[in-house]
Amino acid sequence: MPVDHYENFPVASILLPKRLRPAVEAIYAFARSADDLADEGDATPEQRLTALTAYEAALDRIGQGATDHAPMFERLAQVVREYEMPLRPLYDLLSAFKQDVTVSRYASYEALLDYCARSANPVGYMMLHLYGAADEDNVRDSDAICSALQIINFLQDVAIDLHKERIYIPLEDLNRYAISPAALEHPSARARWRSLMRFEVDRARDLMLSGAPLALRLPGRIGFELRLVVQGGLRILDAIEKVEYDVFLHRPKLARRDWWAILWAAVRMKKRMRGLLKPGRA
Repeated sequence: MPVDHYENFPVASILLPKRLRPAVEAIYAFARSADDLADEGDATPEQRLTALTAYEAALDRIGQGATDHAPMFERLAQVVREYEMPLRPLYDLLSAFKQDVTVSRYASYEALLDYCARSANPVGYMMLHLYGAADEDNVRDSDAICSALQIINFLQDVAIDLHKERIYIPLEDLNRYAISPAALEHPSARARWRSLMRFEVDRARDLMLSGAPLALRLPGRIGFELRLVVQGGLRILDAIEKVEYDVFLHRPKLARRDWWAILWAAVRMKKRMRGLLKPGRA
């Protein structure tokens, strides 16, 4: 189970109700293709921004009630009409993708969370909306889960992102642990790096657990699928700890044997989380 928030999209999942699959696939196609415009290929930054602006214009036309869309946007327009889906989460995704083109460092944890609020949280909101479960408490917890998944992905992919000249570890944290952004992989920084990553892993785990009660509140398939997503994210954090935070030499990822542990943890999650549930969040 990759912890990339688009690869975690439950497209064609056996746990996803058949009636929702076309809608989820349409949203996924939009999100995946827009993300690729920002990240893949050898286009210039200007070309990437122009392409993403064209996506914004296509959303504008959907909002205006236009009917002659390109196929991908026609499917998306059908979802918007059928489910009365707000366009704001889709615009937020495009805003985050544009930011990927122009921003490669984040000064603070708050700035990183702001990015996650647009790059990851809209996915959770749209899923809740499709299920008719987008109330205030559910959206709050979904935001925590989605942001945690995004941050876990960053921790998992530090080396990959560094190769792309991107750093998603907040600069304020690097400064606190006396690590230069230019020397993340230097042997002299290993002890400090382990301390830094221990802090980042603990914070990501706390964020994930703060939203985890949502997976216990939601009934049926969506609840169990979300339990698997939560446990998959937590399992990646365990894997980072297992390699002693050396994500440069060992990219933590889940093997086939991890699936059984994730499935078992999801089954037992209600019992294990009972002590974490607070009044008003059950």
